[in-house]
Amino acid sequence: MTERPIKVMVVDDHPMWRDAVARDLAEAGFDVVATAGDGDQAVRRARATVPDVLVLDLNLPAKPGVEVCKELVAGGDLPVRVLVLSASGEHADVLEAVKSGATGYLLKSASTAELLDAVRRTAAGDAVFTPGLAGLVLGEYRRLAAEPAPARGAAEPDAPRLTDRETEVLRLVAKGLGYKQIAERLVISHRTVQNHVQNTLGKLQLHNRVELVRYAIERGLDDA
Repeated sequence: MTERPIKVMVVDDHPMWRDAVARDLAEAGFDVVATAGDGDQAVRRARATVPDVLVLDLNLPAKPGVEVCKELVAGGDLPVRVLVLSASGEHADVLEAVKSGATGYLLKSASTAELLDAVRRTAAGDAVFTPGLAGLVLGEYRRLAAEPAPARGAAEPDAPRLTDRETEVLRLVAKGLGYKQIAERLVISHRTVQNHVQNTLGKLQLHNRVELVRYAIERGLDDA
């Protein structure tokens, strides 16, 4: 059975850039279900079309890209993954985007081939970053994890139990490996990795991979 094409929505306030990205994606076989030129329009059209991947600029009129992320992803509104495509490589912008729910962050200086690969990997659940930015994000996770945790009272007696395989997958996610790399490392299928991650998210009552990585780092799994 032929798999359906990945549904993508492109959000950018520059019409020529937006149209060029949408055209490149469509020509590569992606299903471009919508485009939008401002934040409010992006939220409305994403809810109407439910894309797999939202290719999102940060600097938008009406509502900034990080707010779009928070509404659609961090709030658990839609099963959509966000790939930020921005001209800004400022560390503060990258970290704010990821904390708001973005799966990946690509600079607009990337080639068309890099963009197409990034969209495919984002749809598969991989965290995709322009080289140099992934280390920044993991470093920030470790800094946050080193901060004193809020008092929890009892020692989490009802903490969910993960299977050995789920824990192993979680450890590799925390180390920054993509789903394909994890599948190769554990000699299992890509879909099995995705299922383990989804099961773990459900057990831990987390919403996305960003929260999952922080959970793992807080428990030292990235150093295991």
